[in-house]
Amino acid sequence: MIIEELPENAARIVREWRRDGKTICLVPTMGYFHEGHLSLMKHGLQLADKVIVSLFVNPTQFGANEDLSVYPQDLEGDCHKAERTGVDLLFCPAASAVYREKHQTVVSVKDVSNRLCGLNRPGHFDGVATIVTKLFNMFSPEFALFGEKDYQQLVVIKTMVSDLDMPVTVKGVPTIREHDGLAMSSRNSYLDPEERAIAPVLYETLNDIRTSFKTKKTPAAVLPLVEKAKAKITRFTQCSVDYLEVFDERDLSPAEVISENCRAAGAIRINGKVRLIDNLSMK
Repeated sequence: MIIEELPENAARIVREWRRDGKTICLVPTMGYFHEGHLSLMKHGLQLADKVIVSLFVNPTQFGANEDLSVYPQDLEGDCHKAERTGVDLLFCPAASAVYREKHQTVVSVKDVSNRLCGLNRPGHFDGVATIVTKLFNMFSPEFALFGEKDYQQLVVIKTMVSDLDMPVTVKGVPTIREHDGLAMSSRNSYLDPEERAIAPVLYETLNDIRTSFKTKKTPAAVLPLVEKAKAKITRFTQCSVDYLEVFDERDLSPAEVISENCRAAGAIRINGKVRLIDNLSMK
């Protein structure tokens, strides 16, 4: 596995692969790899000749009071995991190499960015769309993979690619979960034992909504199910709800009744400090 910090060197390596007729799959990450990340890498190995993993804690997608300064990092461990998985290139640049001193350009996907997580994290998806655009420009991959745990992010990137006619196929990869249903996330490392015991409640409530829909096998009104789910979460005094919604998974538009085209998604905070997100398809 090649480890490269400089964008120009990484881009040169990829151009050489392309001259040899190799296809490229990009897996953008912020590191601190867990099985969810590794599943993306493994999927990439099935799609393309060469897999690039970017490891970059992107400052432009963090708000002023968010966890940029303490975001978990383990470069040595990540290198070992990526190499064992079969990754060809690990791209781990410094912020100064990605954003030049007078960087002014921002990519904004307006409508789908301003729902769900976007309501509580203004500017977050502009940062995501901008860094992904830069990575696409650096490497011109045929494929790019994103985890479905961050489903809104996936829709933002797919919308951007469609709107701007970017020649890349964006695919979502199913969420990898712990034994109790908690979606794997680098931020799970923030949880203390008591908080970790509570954390699966988000998955449980989303699964309750899906089970209710599947049991009735008919369109179900959203509001009563959502209110019941919120009550289940907030019975824990440590928990607060940023949002809990059901939406059309194609464009994130709010749903009044649940159908198989819907997803239920939520974001909660535990003790005001750890923010967890998750979503489930109604299919």
